[in-house]
Amino acid sequence: MEVLLPKLPSFKFPTPSYCRSITTKTSSCVRVGFRRLSSLPVCASTVNEALADPTVDSPSLGHSTRPHFPILHQEVNGSKLVYIDNAATSQKPTAVIKALQNYYEGYNSNVHRGIHFLSAKATDEYESARRKVEAFINASDSREIVFTRNATEAINLVAYSWGLSNLKPGDEIILTVAEHHSAIVPWQLVAQKVGAVLKFVNLNDEEVPNIDQLKELLSRKTKIVVVHHVSNVLASVLPIKDIAHWAHDVGAKILVDACQSVPHMTVDVQDLDVDFLVASSHKMCGPTGIGFLYGKLDLLSSMPPFLGGGEMISDVYLDHSTYAEPPSRFEAGTPAIGEAIGLGAAIDYLSGIGMEAIHEYEVELGTYLYERLLSVPNIHIYGPAPSKEVKRASLCSFNVENLHPTDLATFLDQQHGVAIRSGHHCAQPLHRYLGVNASARASLYFYNTKEDVDNFIHALHDTVSFFNSFK
Repeated sequence: MEVLLPKLPSFKFPTPSYCRSITTKTSSCVRVGFRRLSSLPVCASTVNEALADPTVDSPSLGHSTRPHFPILHQEVNGSKLVYIDNAATSQKPTAVIKALQNYYEGYNSNVHRGIHFLSAKATDEYESARRKVEAFINASDSREIVFTRNATEAINLVAYSWGLSNLKPGDEIILTVAEHHSAIVPWQLVAQKVGAVLKFVNLNDEEVPNIDQLKELLSRKTKIVVVHHVSNVLASVLPIKDIAHWAHDVGAKILVDACQSVPHMTVDVQDLDVDFLVASSHKMCGPTGIGFLYGKLDLLSSMPPFLGGGEMISDVYLDHSTYAEPPSRFEAGTPAIGEAIGLGAAIDYLSGIGMEAIHEYEVELGTYLYERLLSVPNIHIYGPAPSKEVKRASLCSFNVENLHPTDLATFLDQQHGVAIRSGHHCAQPLHRYLGVNASARASLYFYNTKEDVDNFIHALHDTVSFFNSFK
């Protein structure tokens, strides 16, 4: 069933800075906020076998992998979908969708608790997914991988389990102003409980967290450093291996938010020597509803449970309980079994391509996006400029002078079928530091192409011209 919205050359916003729907008038009726969504002819059951675009002489990684993603082959609001909101969530290849379907159709059962065939099969696949995560980030033991609902829960797990057990009044926690809210708020809550102090690293002139300031803030009072690997706004990449070394020199731990790095590049936790690292499945071609925490085994073994219930116990008595070893200690209740299996399938898919190939392609594509955006008048792109020394992530957050980013994003979607993000991207402190309330963000993944970028830039020029016509 289709819901139709006539594609008009222009429209007026009743409240430009906050509009979420558009009222359009036809000769016979008024329709509010309807969207046209129609699938192009793509067969989901055979998309994995589809060939790369034959019109491309040497198909890029984007052209080669697009057929694996059925959702990309549709029209939105009368235009071909251009999905460039991958920092918010990635799309899912058919292999992942089939893995979920196979679980629910073929061996849906609870894990770890049954001896029958379905339970044993589900348990094998669930634990296989854990081993795939272990290999993907080069952990030393699968027991160092804890499945969580998402990266936010993983950070909260460390904050409440490790933090409440180890932090005392006057201890210091170092973060940057560029952290995601999920890396700030849990530590605010814990600091308020124990009397610890949060210290924040500002940006330097290149709009990158100031590493020199971070080094100066480190002291014997520092107990943990909480930093992102790749900024979801600035596209900057922090030298995590160096930061881990500096933190360890003063006896501190380090927790890394790797949500924007694990899907896009090789991440080796042993080489980085981080104590904790979190990532989220849905940003790496996997299902929503599952993420993971990596923690060094000796640390996890010393930490008390985060939640209580089934699975996380060794023995339960009326007056006390004893607890299972990691990772079971931190996985109370029935886990997200299908989602874990889907994450395992996503890792298989990404590994089949190769993370080095993905990273190399995305660096080139991200630079292309940055350079093409510079053609837009009165634009400011946040974060460092790409160069031989600076490898930006494949995203750009930006503002166009005198235009609200939500107005831009709404027009791009309604009139051009381009999906970007607008708002503060769960980074309000960073936006305040930059002197703005919000920004627009275009973020790429390996299934995007230069044609996607070109279509976006063409649509953005049209959008800017439309709004400028009212001045």
